[in-house]
Amino acid sequence: MKQLMTLAALVVSFFVFSQNERIDSLTVQLAYQKQDSTKVETSLMLIDELYKIEDYTKALLYINQTSKLSDQLNYTKGLAESNYYRALIYTKRDDYYNSIDNYNKSRNYYLQISDTLGVAKVSNSIGLLEIKRGNYTVGLKNSLSAIQIFENRNLRSELSSAYNNLAEAYFKTNQIDKALDFNFKALEVRKQLGDKTGVIASTKNIAELYSLRKEHRKSIEYFENVMNLLNPETDQDLRGEILPKLGSEYLRFKEFDKAAEHLVEGLKYNRKQGNEEGILRALNAIGNLNLQQKKVKLAELQLDEAYAIAQKIDNKTELLENYKLHIVLDSTRGYYQNAFFWQNKYYDLRDKLNKVNQPILPSNVEPIDLTDPNAIDTQLNESNGKSSVSSASWVNESPLYFYTVIAIALALLALLIFFFSKNRMYRATIAEQKEKLKQEKVRNEAILEQTHHLEEVNQVKDKLFSIVSHDLKDSISSIKAFLDLLKEDSISKEEFNDLIPELSENANNASSLLFNLLNWSKSQMQNLEPKAELFNIQEVFHTKMALVEQKLEDKRIVLIDESKRDFVYADKSMIEIVIQNLITNAVKFSRKGDVITISNEDVNGKALICVEDTGVGISRSNLDKLFNSNKNFTTIGTKNEKGTGLGLTICKDLVELNNGRIWVDSTENVGSKFFVELPKADSKA
Repeated sequence: MKQLMTLAALVVSFFVFSQNERIDSLTVQLAYQKQDSTKVETSLMLIDELYKIEDYTKALLYINQTSKLSDQLNYTKGLAESNYYRALIYTKRDDYYNSIDNYNKSRNYYLQISDTLGVAKVSNSIGLLEIKRGNYTVGLKNSLSAIQIFENRNLRSELSSAYNNLAEAYFKTNQIDKALDFNFKALEVRKQLGDKTGVIASTKNIAELYSLRKEHRKSIEYFENVMNLLNPETDQDLRGEILPKLGSEYLRFKEFDKAAEHLVEGLKYNRKQGNEEGILRALNAIGNLNLQQKKVKLAELQLDEAYAIAQKIDNKTELLENYKLHIVLDSTRGYYQNAFFWQNKYYDLRDKLNKVNQPILPSNVEPIDLTDPNAIDTQLNESNGKSSVSSASWVNESPLYFYTVIAIALALLALLIFFFSKNRMYRATIAEQKEKLKQEKVRNEAILEQTHHLEEVNQVKDKLFSIVSHDLKDSISSIKAFLDLLKEDSISKEEFNDLIPELSENANNASSLLFNLLNWSKSQMQNLEPKAELFNIQEVFHTKMALVEQKLEDKRIVLIDESKRDFVYADKSMIEIVIQNLITNAVKFSRKGDVITISNEDVNGKALICVEDTGVGISRSNLDKLFNSNKNFTTIGTKNEKGTGLGLTICKDLVELNNGRIWVDSTENVGSKFFVELPKADSKA
C-alpha cells in the first residue's frame, strides 16, 4: 500500500512539474527503479536537466533526496555529484559561503574515489566563482589546476569554460599578454566545438585586447572578423557595440571615410535599438572624427549629446573620454577657461577610476595540488587573510624593555609630526606647481592648434588673392592692349567701335572682380570666417552669366539657364566667387557648339547647384588633382586660355567654410558636371 501511494504521488508529480519530454521520461523511470545506485544515476540526470532549465527549487528537492539515498547506499560518487550541483545552484543565487562549503564536500568525495576529472570540474567552478568575486589569486590557481586535466583528456567543452575564465582573470589584473593567449586558446576550442556564440565572444575579446596593446591593425582585423560572423537580423545589439569600436580603430589611422562609414552605421543601429550605451560610444567617436576634420560646430553638438547621456546612465569610462574631447574642442575654439574646466573634471574622474580599478595582481601563480584535500581550504584562508601568527606575550618581558620600546615609539611619533608639519607647505607648493604645469600644457596645445588654424586660413587667403589678381590682370591687360592699338593708330575708329562691346565686358568683369575683392577683404581680412546670410542663388547665377556673354558668343557656346528662385544660407561673397569660377571653367573647356547648363534644386532640405558642360571633360588621372591644395594643377582651355591652377582649390575651401561640399562627375570627351551642396538655413536654428 505504501509503495502504491508513493507511485501515485510520483505520477501526480509527473503531470504537475514536468517541463519537457526528457524530464518526463526521467521522472517516470525514477518511479519504477529500485533504491540502488542506478536510481541515483537517473536522479542525477534529472537534476542536470532541471539545472539547465533553471528550475533550481525543484532541482534542490531532488538533490536532497539523491544525497540521502547515496548516503544510505554509501555511494560516494552520488554524494560528490549531488553536492556539486547544490554548489552550482548556490553560486547562481550568489550564496558564496554555501557554494564554497558544498564545493569542498564534493571535492573531498571525488578525492576518495580518485576521480581526478571530478576534482578538476570542482576546481574550475571554484576558479570561476573566485574570479568573479575579484579573488584572482585563488581563482587563477584553481582554474590552472583544472586545465591540466582537461587538456590531458581533450575535454573541449570544459576547456572552453576554463580558458575563458583564465582570460577574464588575467584581463582584470592587467596582464594583457596572458589574457590574449588564453582568449586565443578559447577561440580555437570553440571553433572545434562549433560554438558560434563563444567564437564571437572570444574574437571580440581578442580585438579589444589588441586595441589595448596599441596593435590597432590587428584589432581592426579581428573586429572585422566579428562583423562577418554576426547575423544582421538577430545580432543587432552586438553589431551596434562593435561598429563604433571598429570606426574608432580606423580613426587612429586617419582613415576618415572608413571611420565615418562604421561610426554612422553604428549610431544608426544603436538609435534604432534604443541602446544608450552604444549611442554614447558612437557619439564620442563621431565627435572625435569631426574634431580631426575641423568640423568644430558639428563636433560640439555630438559631444554635448554624448555628455548628457554619459551623465544619465553613469558610464564613467565614456564620460572620461568625453571630458578629454571637450578639452580639445574648447582649446581649438580658443575657449581656454572652458578647457581648464573640462581638464579639472577629467583629472578628478581619472584619479577616481584608477583607485576603483586597482586589481590584486598575483605573481608567480602556480596550479594547486588537486590531490591535497586541504589545498582549497588553505588557499581560501590565505586569500581572506586567515593565517596563523605566532606571538610572544609582552607580559613576560621585563618592565625596562617595555618602557624603552614605549620611549622609542614616542620619539618616532614626535619626529613624524615634525616632518609632517615641515613638509606640508612644500607639498602644497609642489601641488600648485603641478597645476600650473597642467594649465600651461593645455594652453600650449591650444596655441599650437590655433597656429595651425591660422596657417590654413592664410593659405586660403593667399590662394584667393592669387586667383582674383590673375583674373583682374587679364581683364585690365586686354583693355590696355585695345587702348594702345587706338593710341598708335593701328586700328581705325570703325574697328575700335566694333571692339567696344568686348572692352565693355572686360571693364565690367574687372569692376565686378574688384568690387567683390574689396568688399570681401573689408569684412574678412581679420578672420576668414563666413558671414552667413539668406540670399537668392538665382540672382547670383544671372549676375555671373552676364559676365561671360561675350565669351559665349565668341566660342558660339549655348548657355541653358534652368535655375530656380531659391534661397541659400551662406556667405554671399564667397559663393559668388565659387559660382564665377565654375561658370568660367565651363566656358574655358567648352568647344564651339557645346552646351552649358546651369541648374539648382532642393535635395533633402539642402540646395544642390549644378554647372554642367558638354566640353572636353577631365581624364580619370586628373580628377584627383582638381581639389588638391598641395598642387597648382592647371590645363590650357580650348582657345589657349591660361589659369592659375588654384580656382577649384579655393572653391573647395570656400564651400567647406560654409558647411557645404563640392564634387565633380566627368568623362573625357563627353563633358563635366560640377556639384555644390549648400545649407538652406542656419544649422543652429
